[in-house]
Amino acid sequence: MIHETGTVISTSGDQAWVQTIRQSACQTCRARHGCGQKALASLSGGQSRQLRVTNTLGAKAGDQVTVAIEEAALLKASLLVYALPLLLMVLATVMAGVFLPGQDLIAIMMAAAGLTVGLLSARALSRRGADGWQPVMGRLVPRSDEMYVSRNPTAL
Repeated sequence: MIHETGTVISTSGDQAWVQTIRQSACQTCRARHGCGQKALASLSGGQSRQLRVTNTLGAKAGDQVTVAIEEAALLKASLLVYALPLLLMVLATVMAGVFLPGQDLIAIMMAAAGLTVGLLSARALSRRGADGWQPVMGRLVPRSDEMYVSRNPTAL
């Protein structure tokens, strides 16, 4: 599982909004110099993201928690979002080239149509399978003052 630490900013019933700042993975990754994720993170300036997760721990606003997602779910979602639109774009372009050779404008329009159909299909499929890709709340992270008290109970 891929874990990230965040702060609960609000709760509603069994749902919680958790604010995370993406920073841990990029510092330890070997591909950080050629990675698109690091480039996107640098564009956003390390801004925070908000995730809605099921509050299985009874966390309250202000609590630090870990949020996790399965690697397989992340891989499937990435393939759906990136590969499907590109595959349909290339397939539409090849079909235009085979059935209408020499018609570059039609090939360009078919490529745009294939990409559009791929993006809309990815959106529809991601909404249908979103339950399997939902991040889960892992555990509560103790605050530094709680850690000090638990290590040294006679300090009070």
